[in-house]
Amino acid sequence: MAEKTRAVFEIVRPGVPIRGSDRYFPVHRIYCVGRNYAAHARESGADPEREAPFYFMKPADAVVANDSRVPYPPRTRDLHHEIELVVAIGKGGRDLSLEDAEGHIFGYAVGIDLTRRDLQAEAKSAGRPWDTSKGFDHSAPITAIHPVGEVGHPVGGRIWLEVNGERRQDGDLAELIWSVPEAIVELSTLFALQPGDLIFTGTPAGVGSLRRGDRVRGGVAGVDEIRIEIAA
Repeated sequence: MAEKTRAVFEIVRPGVPIRGSDRYFPVHRIYCVGRNYAAHARESGADPEREAPFYFMKPADAVVANDSRVPYPPRTRDLHHEIELVVAIGKGGRDLSLEDAEGHIFGYAVGIDLTRRDLQAEAKSAGRPWDTSKGFDHSAPITAIHPVGEVGHPVGGRIWLEVNGERRQDGDLAELIWSVPEAIVELSTLFALQPGDLIFTGTPAGVGSLRRGDRVRGGVAGVDEIRIEIAA
């Protein structure tokens, strides 16, 4: 660890707006739960049996504000959308209990896990990490964060996404293989969770390709709607 001396240059920490406030949520890390809906696991060619959840990460500065134009990323010809409920952690901890997990949640948002699917397929076939397919610039569009006091703890409700008015994804939070508290508990055995962590909780079936100029809209019932445009 570097000594606490003056930094060579100043880095601004990425942040997400908090609904109904002039404050923002400073992002520490972005964790993502892989294949957490059975139907999506099947369409990915995986077995949706309830094994231990697995996680991947995106850089904190991958967040993109709602209603933004998102540049089509380089080195891919198969950019995919994945609509997700996002959990914002407000209290850190390690080895959390299931009973305590919800007490560490600051709020919820709606996000889109953008994926360079062709790069992911190449990585899978070669037994390599997924980093370049998931953790690229502008890969985590997200709405403002809604504090728990405003939206409660969603355990069911529609989660959906459409492209240019055509419905692509349509599921329910009740279909999560691992619930939000369960995913938090397992994650806390791998990392010490910190205030500012975001957890993308998985996507339902229907993921598909995006093209330049596409208008994307999606939402989670009782939380929010997200809207982005893929820059032409």
